[in-house]
Amino acid sequence: MNRSWLYIFIGALFEVGWVIGFKHAGDPLSWVATVAALAVSFYLVIRASLTLPVGTVYAVFTGLGTAGTVIAEMTIFDEPVQLAKIVLIAMLLAGVLGLKLSGDAAPSKEATN
Repeated sequence: MNRSWLYIFIGALFEVGWVIGFKHAGDPLSWVATVAALAVSFYLVIRASLTLPVGTVYAVFTGLGTAGTVIAEMTIFDEPVQLAKIVLIAMLLAGVLGLKLSGDAAPSKEATN
């Protein structure tokens, strides 16, 4: 796995943080953390899209962020766990994995520099 893919995965973790922060932030410190997470996640996505196809970067980033946010809401904030949600998240993650695997077929700009 090259560095750009790592940027996407770490950026998706920060995306989960800022999305949850928008819903649950209630004091100035949590709002600062939310905005910081937003800035870090977008910075990492922009860095990844310098060497990987933008469509793939965006799809993987949002897919992982969506799955992570739903899982965090169910585990941390007691959202109801439903079989349909679990199946749909599994399908989403299968698509993300497929994009990641198909994205490694061609050499990236990072590997050729």
